[in-house]
Amino acid sequence: MMAHIVWDDPGAQSVADYYAKDPNIDGEPHAGSILSARHRGQVIRVKVEAYDREAGLSHGQVAAIIDPETGKRADRHGDLAVGDRVSLPDDKRAFEPSTPDPEDEDQPS
Repeated sequence: MMAHIVWDDPGAQSVADYYAKDPNIDGEPHAGSILSARHRGQVIRVKVEAYDREAGLSHGQVAAIIDPETGKRADRHGDLAVGDRVSLPDDKRAFEPSTPDPEDEDQPS
């Protein structure tokens, strides 16, 4: 069963807007692609199982839930959990923000 998710607006991080600027880039997802979006402020990675070109929807499983401020992963965030099946519209796909690399934090400045 697909979880109904209200995705956050990607704003300036919109993948659809980026690909619209350069029609030579093929931004269409395929089975096995990992896509990112935002849900309630968290970065959600979705592993695509199928893509509906006419509807502009990727169907797949939540592969990761990541706090964009810390880069830490969670198994659940609100109504969404890793492993849930979701549909992700193309216009909600978002580039991932830069997050701190935990290995860099251990290095002296």
